[in-house]
Amino acid sequence: MEAGGSDSSGRQFSSAREMWREEIGAGEGEDNAAADNGKRREWYRKGIAYWQGVDASMDGVLGGYGCVNEADVKGSEAFLKTLFLERFGNAKRHLVALDCGSGIGRITKNLLLRYFNEVDLVEPVSHFLEAARENLAPGMDVQEETHRAANFYCVPLQEFTPEDGRYDVIWIQWCIGQLPDDDFISFFKRAKVGLKPNGFFVVKENTARGGFVLDKDDQSITRSDSYFKELFNQCGLHIYSTKDQKGLPKELFPVKMYALVTDKAKGGSIGRIRRKNYCPAIIQ
Repeated sequence: MEAGGSDSSGRQFSSAREMWREEIGAGEGEDNAAADNGKRREWYRKGIAYWQGVDASMDGVLGGYGCVNEADVKGSEAFLKTLFLERFGNAKRHLVALDCGSGIGRITKNLLLRYFNEVDLVEPVSHFLEAARENLAPGMDVQEETHRAANFYCVPLQEFTPEDGRYDVIWIQWCIGQLPDDDFISFFKRAKVGLKPNGFFVVKENTARGGFVLDKDDQSITRSDSYFKELFNQCGLHIYSTKDQKGLPKELFPVKMYALVTDKAKGGSIGRIRRKNYCPAIIQ
């Protein structure tokens, strides 16, 4: 389902509210306890069931597009390196990251462990997390003594609360589309307390050209750039920087990276979204 054709119109948000009422029995701002009439549980149950049927491999978790891994990691690394210097400077610090919706540990292994002393993983699909444990098992590399996967949490994001002040970076990629708007906002409000001073979120997600696209197969929503920005504002977060991912197949959704901070941004960059054709969403 595609809805909300114009980002400049408030119609996309009213369309989204109507969609969420239909899908989970809730609209933006409604009380979760009153809205949870079984539809919300069913939304999440179907989403988990979909991914439980997917192979715990690179190709499986990337929706048949394992070929995008290299370009994805390179784009993420370039974005992260700039943020490191601006947010942390050259001071020595013990760096800790949280990999949300970690899947088989693809991002932790190929990116985060090269920059952080510890990485925690949170993933609701149990066989993905078990594959991550195996993929990230300590070897003979001396660096692994100071750069390691520390904790593995088999918990969905809508139920997860991070430890206070533990993380320099909370990385959220190709998974936040599983959360309805109210759970999206609640998650970020809880997760903010998990950041250290000068810590930040990185959200890397598919973007729709306008409004949203609902995927009934995996129970996810692809939001437009303006939709994301409205939700970030409701979370009390500020956009520090953005960047468009380059080098992905043309048939995929455009992918955008957002660096989000809890303090007032001093002026991040807002990149332009390249218009491309739609295809089913990817989860890491």
